[in-house]
Amino acid sequence: MSLWQQLPISHRYAALPQSFYTRVMPTPVDNPRWVTWNAPLAASFGLGETPDDIWQQIFSKGAMPDYFQPLAMKYAGHQFGAYNPALGDGRGLLFGAIADQQGRWFDVHLKGAGLTPYSRMGDGRAVLRSTIREYLGSEAMAALGNQTTWALGMMVSDTPVYRERVEQGALLIRLAETHIRFGHFEHFFYTGQHDDLRLLADKVVEWHFPELESSSASPREPVYLAMFEQIIKRTAGMIAFWQAYGFAHGVMNTDNMSILGQTFDYGPFAFLDDYDPHFICNHSDYQGRYAFDMQPGIGWWNLTALAQALTPLVDKGELETALQTYTVQLNQEYSRLIRSKLGLQQRRDGDSELCDALLKLMADNRVDYTLFFRRLSCLDQQPPELVTSLFENQAAAQPWLRQYLARCEQETDSTGQVRTVAQRCQLMRQVNPKYILRNYLAQQVIEAAEQGDFQPLEQLITVLRAPYDEQPQHQHYAELPPAWGKCLEISCSS
Repeated sequence: MSLWQQLPISHRYAALPQSFYTRVMPTPVDNPRWVTWNAPLAASFGLGETPDDIWQQIFSKGAMPDYFQPLAMKYAGHQFGAYNPALGDGRGLLFGAIADQQGRWFDVHLKGAGLTPYSRMGDGRAVLRSTIREYLGSEAMAALGNQTTWALGMMVSDTPVYRERVEQGALLIRLAETHIRFGHFEHFFYTGQHDDLRLLADKVVEWHFPELESSSASPREPVYLAMFEQIIKRTAGMIAFWQAYGFAHGVMNTDNMSILGQTFDYGPFAFLDDYDPHFICNHSDYQGRYAFDMQPGIGWWNLTALAQALTPLVDKGELETALQTYTVQLNQEYSRLIRSKLGLQQRRDGDSELCDALLKLMADNRVDYTLFFRRLSCLDQQPPELVTSLFENQAAAQPWLRQYLARCEQETDSTGQVRTVAQRCQLMRQVNPKYILRNYLAQQVIEAAEQGDFQPLEQLITVLRAPYDEQPQHQHYAELPPAWGKCLEISCSS
């Protein structure tokens, strides 16, 4: 008996009207086989340390067990600022939802499953290259402490997929607390299906924000407004994390924005190497709409698009008032994260200027973002010259470092005692990773995988799961990237 058959499986999304989705069976592939299985994640759901062969049966023989009910969700969205009504799950299927051992429900979504009514001009497939990147990206973000979707397992097949070149087809089992996006609300708003819009809002509250429900079933408008306020808060927190940890999403379309503020749809993403506030990770983003420093503003733009979609349910003025809290919340959370990375637990005059001066110095000198903060976290073990050596103009960095160290001497612990260097650095190493998913590391793993060698992938997954640990045996993963590794182009094609 399959372990999946023994799990509690919900089909709550499939119980919605058919205007929300289309039932679709996945298209079989040639010779599907496992690449990797997320055993720690699987254990939290009561699944085995090795994958169940039911997935191979589904994709080799089309044998769909009755405890799965695959469907393609319908939504819309703004892509690079332009509304597109024709969106939906074009290569992924929702199979149902399973509960972890804490009772939290997670969607089971299969990416690369084949054609759906929403595939448009695509083939419904995913390639090995992009599937590996999504697997690694979600593992890296989860380990860093960001709310994200998860990858449960990955398969490869002999089915060719045609992109810029012929590539191997791959399949990703993705888990997420929800796959509902801003674009779901936009679809029902722009098509005038306001009853379904209200039903969607009711289900989002029921499934994801039950604490917002009052004892009275009506009026509903305050509940919908409170839902929107939660989405604002979570989105602000997510983007503050991205900015503090140097993550560029690459395609912040509204159909890629989770209503739970979780990092979602890993396409042409990248973590910063050299600090460049104008960094563009997606080579198809010709206008720089989704550049690193544009992300906070795009988050607000996307929330305004969601607010527009909610106007049949909530007064427009109330929505606009709620939107005004976004920037405040984002800045507060970003400030908290950056101060923590600098080891400054207490707020003092001049801290903002100190941080701004640092970021300007780093941009002017193209300083590696992650390595700088990690070395700053190790001043109890290493000389300050290892920090300033990262700057092209070391003389310009030295005054800043002296000012920073003088500021650190004002930090006190809970008893009022001045916090020692060792105490401060120990706390800083808990929030400044030594290991991140650099583009060149992902590329090396992809190239090996395309030759049939998946050991480098497994090794990198192991490293990324403990980003704050020293892992001396894996030191080479924390070194500065080679010159070629900083110039890799990442596209939307997958």
